[in-house]
Amino acid sequence: MAAVADIGVIGGSGFYEFLADAEEVKAETPFGEPSDPIAVGEVSGRRVAFLPRHGRDHRFPPHKIPYRANMWALRSLGVRRIVAPSAVGSLTPSYGPGTLVVPDQLVDRTRNRVQTYYDSYAVHVPFADPYCPAGRASVLAAAGEFGWVPAGSGTLVVIEGPRFSTRAESLWFAAQGWTLVGMTGHPEAVLARELALCYTPLALVTDTDAGVDEGEGVTQAEVFEVFGANVARLRDLVAKIIAALPAEREDDLCAHALDGIRLPFDLP
Repeated sequence: MAAVADIGVIGGSGFYEFLADAEEVKAETPFGEPSDPIAVGEVSGRRVAFLPRHGRDHRFPPHKIPYRANMWALRSLGVRRIVAPSAVGSLTPSYGPGTLVVPDQLVDRTRNRVQTYYDSYAVHVPFADPYCPAGRASVLAAAGEFGWVPAGSGTLVVIEGPRFSTRAESLWFAAQGWTLVGMTGHPEAVLARELALCYTPLALVTDTDAGVDEGEGVTQAEVFEVFGANVARLRDLVAKIIAALPAEREDDLCAHALDGIRLPFDLP
C-alpha cells in the first residue's frame, strides 16, 4: 500500500474523533483487523492517520485491544511517528487530575498480552528508553507554547486491567517511585519499537489512584468525566504537536532500532 500518512495519533478513552473531512481506510494485517477503520486527513500541512485504540464505541477493553494489528496497520499506511494520548491515574499527590505528563519510563505489570511480532529468530530490540527522545522534546516544547505545561518526566506502570488497582497495589507502585498507572501503554510502546516507529505518549491524569487518596477509590465515571472535560483542549494540543514534530528521523534511535538485526519477515 502506498504511504498515505507519516504521523499517527492513537486516541485513548474518550478521544474517539480527531480529524475533520477524513478519509476512512481499512487496513489488513497478518494480525487481524485494527480497532477501527483508520481515519486519514491533514493537520497543519502534515498527513495524519487517526485510530481510536478502544474503537469508537469503546468496545475493546484494555486487555482485548488488537495492539499488534493497530501498530502494523499504522506502519503499513506510511506512519513513522506516533503520538499516543491516554488517561492515567496518578501515584503521587503532586500530579492531580488534569495534569499532563510526558513519561520517560515504563514498567510492565501486564500478564496475558502478546508483546512481540517476532516468534522466531533472535530479535531483541533496545528498550532501555522506551519513548522517542525527539518526539518527547517536540511534545514538551509544543505544550509549553500552547500554555498547558506538562510534567516532563514520569514512570508509567501498565497493569492488566480492566479492573483498577487495590489500595495495596497502588501503595506498592508508589513506593517503587513510579508516578503514573495505566492499562494501555504496553505493549503499544514495545510493538512500536519492534517496527522502528517513533512513539511518544501523552498522559492525562484523570484520578489519584486508590492507595494515594482516601475515599471511595477510582471509578470509571470519574475517569471519563475528567478526560471528557479536557478532551477538546487535548485535541487542540495534539494538533500543535503534529506541527512541531520533526519531518526527518535520521538521528532518532527509534528509526535505527532494527539496524543489523535479521528479521523473520519483511515489514510493511
